[in-house]
Order: sequence, then C-alpha cells, then structure tokens
Amino acid sequence: MKKICFFILIAVASLSSCSKQLDLYSHSAMSPESVTENDLPALRLGMYNNMQNDPGVHAFILFDLLGGDIHTASGAPIDLINSTLTPLGGIVSNGWNGYYGALYQVNNVISICETIDSNPSRDLTLGEAHYFRALLYYDLVTRWGGVPILKENTLEKAARNSEEEVWQFIEDELMLSEQLLGASESYYYVSRDAVEALLARVLLYQGKKQGALERAERLITSGKYKLDAFEKIFRKQGNSEVIFAFENLSEESRINISDLFYSYAHPNKGQGNYRLTQQIINAYAAEDKRSDISYINIAGTYCVNKYPSGQTGKDPVIISRIAEMYLISAEAQGVNGGLERLNQLRSYRGLPSLSISSEKEFLEAVLEERRLELLGENFRYYDLVRHNMAEGVLGVLPFQTKLPIPGRELQYNENLEPNPGY
Repeated sequence: MKKICFFILIAVASLSSCSKQLDLYSHSAMSPESVTENDLPALRLGMYNNMQNDPGVHAFILFDLLGGDIHTASGAPIDLINSTLTPLGGIVSNGWNGYYGALYQVNNVISICETIDSNPSRDLTLGEAHYFRALLYYDLVTRWGGVPILKENTLEKAARNSEEEVWQFIEDELMLSEQLLGASESYYYVSRDAVEALLARVLLYQGKKQGALERAERLITSGKYKLDAFEKIFRKQGNSEVIFAFENLSEESRINISDLFYSYAHPNKGQGNYRLTQQIINAYAAEDKRSDISYINIAGTYCVNKYPSGQTGKDPVIISRIAEMYLISAEAQGVNGGLERLNQLRSYRGLPSLSISSEKEFLEAVLEERRLELLGENFRYYDLVRHNMAEGVLGVLPFQTKLPIPGRELQYNENLEPNPGY
C-alpha cells in the first residue's frame, strides 16, 4: 500500500511528524489511486471500521461524562467535567484527532466514488460516505461549534467555518445521502431511515421544529419500527427499535464502553472508571421497566448496565433508535400534540401519563425523559447546552458549553482560533 502524508489538522496529536503517523493506517485502508470498482466492498468496510474506531471509546459516551449524572471514584460530577474540559486533555484531543482521521478516509471514499459511473455498489458506498461525513460533522459541531469544513483532503491549514455553516453542511450531506440510499440488510448498515433519523435530530437541534417533526413522525408511522423492551435493545437480541448501530465486532475494535462502566466486581469484570450518581438512580421510578438494564448495583456501586460485555467482548453502539424519534416529535410539537407522544413512550416503559399545560413544564418533562431513556447513549450534556441550561444544572462556567480546541492543534495551525475562555 502506498503511504500518504496528509494534513488533517495534525490528525494524530501524539505523533511528532506526518511520516510517523503513516504507520498507524489500518490494514483495511486503501490507497486512493489504486482503487477500482471491484475494491468498493473492501473500501466500504474499511470506512465503517474507521468511523467506529478512530474517534475512540470516549467519543461515544462524552456527553454522559459531561452530563452531571456520572462521576469517578474520587470526585463529584463537576470534577469530572473540569478535568475533561482542558485543551491538554487526552479525551478532548483524541476525539478531535479521531474525527478528522475518520474524515480523511470518508473523503477518500467520496473522491473515489465520484470517479466511478453510477451503479448500485457505487451509489450505496457513496450514500453511506455522505451519511458518515454528516455524522462526523454533527459530532464536531456539537462539541466545538464552528470547525473547519474539509470537503476534500488538503495540506492547507484550514480556518474554522461558522457554526451555522457547519450545520448547513450537515444538512446538505444528509440530503445527498438520502438520494442514494434505500433499505439496508440490517440495522448495522446505514439506510435511508438512518439518514432520516439523524436529520430529524439535526433539525431539532437547530430549532427547525417543523422539519424535525415531519422526519420523526415519518419514521414512527412507517410501520417499520416500534418501541421494544430494553432487554432486547441492549442485549443484542432481535428488536424493532434500533434504526442504526455500529455492530462493533471487528478484531481491530477499540470501542469497549462496558469496560469503562463495569467494576471489577462484576462477573464480566471492568475498570469501573465511571459510576452513576445517587441522584440519577433516584430519578427512576420503581415501576420503570428501563431500570434493570439502565443501571446495576455492583458491590455497592451503581454502574451503567446497557453495555453488558465487560472485558469479555464488545457491545453494539446505537446511533439512532425509534424512542429518540418519539422524544424528538414530542419536543418539536410542544405540549399541544407532543404530550401524547411523550405519554406513549412513558406508558410503554411502565410509567403513568403526565398531565401538563405549560410549555416550560413540558420541556422539563421531555428533557427528564430523555435523561432516563437515553442514559449512557451520549445525549445529556448537549441537551442541556442547546437549551441554555448547562450552567444552572451542571454548575459549569459559560465558556464550558463548548469543548476546548486541543492545544497541539492551535500550535500547529495558526489559522485556528481557540474557543473563548480556554
């Protein structure tokens, strides 16, 4: 394989030169100029591998770590937040590097597909690549705000685009993806429905409620998905709820979330880096059917229980499922209309219906339901940020509603501007 030196805003921050980072390519990566149409299946699988693994395990739980319901053995949630939100921290820098590392491979796939005439294999691969590029920029913009938009790989030291430009780019990528994709063979592969689910989220987060509502309702009423039991969703059983997830079976996988949550006292063992607060445990009602799968008490310590493998294996990582669409529909509609969707979800989870008349109380109820339903699935921190509630709920300072640009990126690229406050 020909090795390629490239600039991705110093995509592997621990390396001192571009020549050294070349040795880290996965064996599933391919040199762009050597690829033919016959290589597309291998290229496609390599892209899935990069998307799953490059951002690192913390990327899939970061918004839980910053969301106030998780702490370490030695401190309170605010201590975990403060120790994570530093320009020199490994979690922040590894995430930035990983996203741009995956972007490099996705951009390669797109550039290769654009040289090949339209056919089912090429269109499938290109549609998935546009979805993945949208997903990468969704992750970037919700963490750092405006970031450099790289539509092709370049040696130039790119400046930051505005936050609005990044959101629009995400929408554009999803629209391109939607035109190319149809149904998939399983929810471990990107489908048009996966595109629609991510677009519903993206529109809601920008305040485009009508568009978000239409997308979410289309999935809810399609007949393809329905709410299902947590023991099916999170114990790798056939279920009707998941829209898209990373299967996480590769021998190269570095995504073992369970190892970070389970303590060593669990039968499957784990490092037990992170544990749940008593406040989130108390928030689950006794009749809540989600409780046993959402958390577990291991020798007196409450741990997230949605990832059951411990050190013994790998668990799927869910990106979109139908319960989120119920919550998007509810939030987008407001109390008039949305309350019905919220109560449908609550009823299925064994909870009584709510009776709410004010928009403020309804939003609080939706956010609390998201907190309980989506625990451990990477939502809580940004839910608070996008509603300007992070300072009051978490006790963070105003500038901590965005992550710091890693210090090494600022050192190597003078065109980057730091996020204020860091």
